[in-house]
Amino acid sequence: MTREDVTASVAGRGLSSAEAAARLERDGANLLPRRPPVPLWRRVAAQLRDPLILVLLVATALTLATGDWTDMAVIMLVIVVNTSVGVVQEVRADRAITALSELTAPTARVIRDGTQTQVPAAGVVVGDVVVLAEGDIVPADAELVEAAGLLIDESALTGESVPVDKGAGRPVSAGTVVARGRGRAVVTAVGAAGTAGRIASMMVNGAGLTPLQRRLTDVGRMLAGVTVLLCVIVLALGLVRGLPVELMVVTAISLVVAAVPESLPAVVTLSLALGARRMAARNALVRRLPAVETLGSVTVLATDKTGTLTEGRMVARLVWTPAGEARLTGSGYAPDGRIIPEGAVGAEAFTDLLTAAALCNDARLTPDPRGRWLALGDPTEAALLAAAAKLGLDRSQTQQRFPRVAERPFDSGRKRMTTVHRTPGGHARTICKGAPEALLHPSVLIDAPAVLTRARERADRLAENGYRVLAVAASDLDDVPATVEERGLTLLGLIAILDPPRPAAAAAIDACKRAGIRPVLITGDHPGTARAVATDLGIIGTGGRVVDCRDAGAPGEGTASVYARATPEQKLDIIESMRHRGDTLAMTGDGVNDGPALRRADIGVAMGERGTEVARQAADLVLADDDLDTVVAAVEEGRRVYTNIRRFLVYGLSGGAAEIAVMLLGPFAGLTLPLLPAQILWINLLTHGLPGVALGGEPALPGSMSRPPRPPTQSILGAGLWQRVLRIAVVLTAVTLGVAIWAHQTGRPWQSMAFFALGATQLGVAIGSRTRPGSSANPALLLAVAGALVLQLAGLYLPPLRELLGTRPLAAGDLLIVTALSTLGYVATRLDRVLHRREGALADGGGQVAR
Repeated sequence: MTREDVTASVAGRGLSSAEAAARLERDGANLLPRRPPVPLWRRVAAQLRDPLILVLLVATALTLATGDWTDMAVIMLVIVVNTSVGVVQEVRADRAITALSELTAPTARVIRDGTQTQVPAAGVVVGDVVVLAEGDIVPADAELVEAAGLLIDESALTGESVPVDKGAGRPVSAGTVVARGRGRAVVTAVGAAGTAGRIASMMVNGAGLTPLQRRLTDVGRMLAGVTVLLCVIVLALGLVRGLPVELMVVTAISLVVAAVPESLPAVVTLSLALGARRMAARNALVRRLPAVETLGSVTVLATDKTGTLTEGRMVARLVWTPAGEARLTGSGYAPDGRIIPEGAVGAEAFTDLLTAAALCNDARLTPDPRGRWLALGDPTEAALLAAAAKLGLDRSQTQQRFPRVAERPFDSGRKRMTTVHRTPGGHARTICKGAPEALLHPSVLIDAPAVLTRARERADRLAENGYRVLAVAASDLDDVPATVEERGLTLLGLIAILDPPRPAAAAAIDACKRAGIRPVLITGDHPGTARAVATDLGIIGTGGRVVDCRDAGAPGEGTASVYARATPEQKLDIIESMRHRGDTLAMTGDGVNDGPALRRADIGVAMGERGTEVARQAADLVLADDDLDTVVAAVEEGRRVYTNIRRFLVYGLSGGAAEIAVMLLGPFAGLTLPLLPAQILWINLLTHGLPGVALGGEPALPGSMSRPPRPPTQSILGAGLWQRVLRIAVVLTAVTLGVAIWAHQTGRPWQSMAFFALGATQLGVAIGSRTRPGSSANPALLLAVAGALVLQLAGLYLPPLRELLGTRPLAAGDLLIVTALSTLGYVATRLDRVLHRREGALADGGGQVAR
């Protein structure tokens, strides 16, 4: 800021329009740095980099080389659908976030050419004189040149829930809100050069791959290696037996395609998309599909305090007078609630105290079109008005009875505000309110020392519990004094105020703890306030540890559950230390100071209604209604998604393993070529197609939120999954080879019987994999299995398909025998689930069992 800028501001002229335009051209718009829009081709390329999609692309090339146009078309369809769903979801979420941003686009009042004018906040330039009034959003970093009773709400930037007093010469930051008073300031920095811009620049590095993406990458590499090795073995065995080279090459390629669960990307995408759709119905906007599953993986839920765990609105919770005290119920600024006295005193004992609090007050309460009460002015004063309303005191009527005739505004030096009112009898009443340490003093009050001692002790205890305490005193005079004096007053009482926890926050925290997720509070607010909120919500117990990040080396190893006075940089350090310890971290927040942490966490969750633009752009998930309970629902949805992916892997990999085992072991049982390439691909198409995709729609397991999260280092094939794959594959192989050997020895069409047995038994596994067998849940799976079974029969009895697949029709008796044996797939799967649960219970004493 130049000397000319200051001179212009004091003179009241501001910048000229020409100079403002030149500075706008020089410095650019007053906008925070944003990531440029992602081109469509980049979104598509990101989807195609998925390891399993790469395997499918290789399979597509192989089928193209062998002229297998049908299977190539099916694989390409899977790739196109998977890519399209992922891209559409990302674009839709980005548009929703953009719409939220446009709704909150601010304006600013500036002095230009000596005239006050309103301009878009993006058009504010360095040197502009900004006019600030109650309710305004500060458009850019600036230095105050005038201030009258100015209080700035900096919670979005610092996490501090109590507004800060600002005087001339002090800085104000972009994105903060004028809670009370007025002022003028000269802009010192805009856009990326401002405080919010510097914080936004810390969001360059994201969290990298999600846990699901890392696990699927490992699975893709493993499947590719194992499948190619086994198929080379099949190719070599066939050549050793003297089978035609071309036939064995086609067979090996068919096995590659069959062994790779090409429906897995579609299952993953469908499960995530269904989860995103369910969450959108609950006002949660998913910006990236993998974020749905990531919440199911979290081991730590780190959250901001103001506006996230708390309402972001100050509420009076307790009133104290020398005669007694009372609790206040209700939430927000609504006049609903009660005053519940403790002891023998009645509610009328607090009338004088709350009347004085309503008179020595510059705030206003007003309902919005939706019926919610909003505060205009200092949130603390608004809380006093709401408390008075609960006693039946109407602000306008009270002020008409006691009109204000003089005042001495609040300032940070005195820490008091004093007003003088005319009483109905024609006399005067002086009312003073302020910080206890500034008011509970003999130089101000005439009360007995014992009363002052009791008041100080009560105020100290309330402050230790996280309350902001105000003392209120008054004196009656014969007439309005010539000067407003702050002495000779009588103490009326104390009022304890806090930003209360959201009604759903305690339940959400409790649900996280039951699910084995450690809740952590990271705030820029005072340690006492952080302790009170954390204790109230059950994050820590009484007397639990609270880390004050102002202390040297305070963040430590990220093992504490409450961090106070944390700067944006320290929030990043805390998150990095937790991730370094192996935790999967979700971070919720709404302020500018939360942006870098939201970006760096494994998943960032921002508040959409109260949240800042920086927070929304940094997050993977935006809660449009700011309901923290939606995060818990998202955790359950994520666990459902992951369980269904594992469910499909058991189904798909066991089928693929059985197909390879039949081709490897069949020749040793006298079956020269157990299945033709076309038959393998047909079975694979029917079983891994619609039935496999439909498995992604299975409902959540009962009690999924009563189990701890899976270990972050656990493979997606861990927790007994690969053992399940082998056990079920053994049954599939045994049924198929048993049918084929019996049919071969009795002169029946053994290859066609093996073909039907392998496909039908796999469909039995699909039915046995249901979460709720015997119910109507997920009817799509039942329809998909029924359709696949009909097509499997068509492969035996429709002449065109018989010619394509090389099958022969089965006699009714033979078909009945094979069908009956195929039910062993269902039986084996159900028995295996029971065995798997018992193994899990023995392994971890009844902890989480990954199904």
